[in-house]
Amino acid sequence: MIRLRSRHLLTIEELTHDEILEILDTARGMKEVFASREENTRAVKKVPVLQGRTVVILFFEPSTRTRQSFELAAKRLSADVVTLNIAASSREKGETIIDTVRTLEAMASDIIVVRHRSSGVPRLLSKTVRSSIVNAGDGCHAHPTQALLDFFTMREHLGELKGRKVVIVGDILHSRVARSNIHGLQKLGVKVTLVGPPSLVPREFSRLGVEIEYDFDRALAGADVVMMLRIQKERMMGAFFPSIGEYHRFYGLNRQRLALAKPDCLVMHPGPINRGVEIDSDVADGPQSVICEQVTNGVAVRMAILYLLASRL
Repeated sequence: MIRLRSRHLLTIEELTHDEILEILDTARGMKEVFASREENTRAVKKVPVLQGRTVVILFFEPSTRTRQSFELAAKRLSADVVTLNIAASSREKGETIIDTVRTLEAMASDIIVVRHRSSGVPRLLSKTVRSSIVNAGDGCHAHPTQALLDFFTMREHLGELKGRKVVIVGDILHSRVARSNIHGLQKLGVKVTLVGPPSLVPREFSRLGVEIEYDFDRALAGADVVMMLRIQKERMMGAFFPSIGEYHRFYGLNRQRLALAKPDCLVMHPGPINRGVEIDSDVADGPQSVICEQVTNGVAVRMAILYLLASRL
């Protein structure tokens, strides 16, 4: 087993190629813990590897998939889990986030999973506390665990990822998922193409070594994976395209457009989905969609991350 160099997981950029593969390989074993009854004879879908450890879930932004999968991951590893309700916490009385985290650490927390609307908060906390910090999404900056579960899902279907083509479509400008995927996929030798209106896919992204394409149909040629992104209205401070209908016309994924990619091209989406905007329902629910698998795999990947970080404590 490769030992992670850091006791924190803040960004994909800070992971080496081998560390990424170690997380993905570990996640494969973790998935066997809670596989369906048809695939696994395990009666209790838990393992005691984090028994006696405490994992704190600290989300300052709404979440369904990430928050619940971290909770489930920690519980399946037999950790004690504390989920802080921010609206009912002392944050509402003016307490700073650093004091909140220090208070939680004083209760013997081992790992603190943080999501915040401001970029850089997880890194700030990592310099403040002794607990391991896991970035569950910070502003438009990074979402490393989402990228890792995306890689895991691709690997399950495609095997070796080196040389594959992944097309990421939509609101790249505001997407922490896109940024983390770009950095990680390049470490794995994947060719990445970004697609969307110029207002949401500035040419500056080409500095990251990716291809920029504004014609969605043309970008799909030879694609192994097409990853659709949600339009993040909550992060937009102005009008980035004329209308939802206009956006869907040029950048929405439908069956006709998907047919331009490879016949076995995977359809992915980090969720939540805006059906009829970035993706049609018959594609989101179609045979090439692995969107629900991404959710399942998120639990396995987050189990792997918690386990590997706890091994450093």
